[in-house]
Amino acid sequence: MVKIFFTVAFLLVNLYSDELLDLKIKSFIGEKIYTQNKDFIDIIFTPSENFYTQDKIDNVKVIKTLKDNGLLNLFFKKPQELNLSFTTNGSPLFFLKIMSDTLREIGYYRYVTVSSNLNVSEFTWSISLNSEYATDPIIFQQELLKRGCDIVDIKRESPTKWSYNIDMSDGYLDIQDLYGFSQIVLKRSLYAHWLNVEGVSTLEIKSTRRNSWYPYITYYDKSLHLIKVLKKDKKTKYIKLNIPIQASYIKISDLYTLKNVKDPLILIPK
Repeated sequence: MVKIFFTVAFLLVNLYSDELLDLKIKSFIGEKIYTQNKDFIDIIFTPSENFYTQDKIDNVKVIKTLKDNGLLNLFFKKPQELNLSFTTNGSPLFFLKIMSDTLREIGYYRYVTVSSNLNVSEFTWSISLNSEYATDPIIFQQELLKRGCDIVDIKRESPTKWSYNIDMSDGYLDIQDLYGFSQIVLKRSLYAHWLNVEGVSTLEIKSTRRNSWYPYITYYDKSLHLIKVLKKDKKTKYIKLNIPIQASYIKISDLYTLKNVKDPLILIPK
């Protein structure tokens, strides 16, 4: 009797898992494509337990399987307005920095914030941009993993409207760590330089004669709360910084434009 009970329970769990997976697949490719390819889908998604991680559907693996088998096309016939929504349980400031870095790495430089909302349990950020294709969750996941983040869930409301739930419990900035180095060379860039200064007490920065550098230095804690700002409205060839104890990150820029910095900056942490 007990054996029969566990057998029935096992079958019910499997049926429920298969149903959840089918619903997720259907949400990614639409009812029509799902119905037309039902037999093929049953084959490529067998066994269904291969598409679960810790009792949760592995959304990225599902999408990769659909893409590899020609069932999901992320490209549009012409540029469209793409709407993306991101939800997380972490610090909003820290999350926005991680997301902006990640989006830039996957080729999204110009986007508009549509809305942002913070409640007791989560933070949601929505953006829109013109694109010829929807975000590839596989590439997106690879970039997030470089920053200690992971995709928990993906929802596709339409070909141009996607939402992501992201776990950033172990998130960190994918930037240069100054600790343990005797010297760092910051190459010319039009973007501000972000660096990890944990374990560093002082930092010397040397510029060159060709540079017209007006230092704009900002310190942040682990959650990217602003600690201190240093501005110098004077061309600077050398500066020594005393790093605040609570600082985890530093942003080095120019008060006016980084076009002023033609040669590399030399950093000497101690």
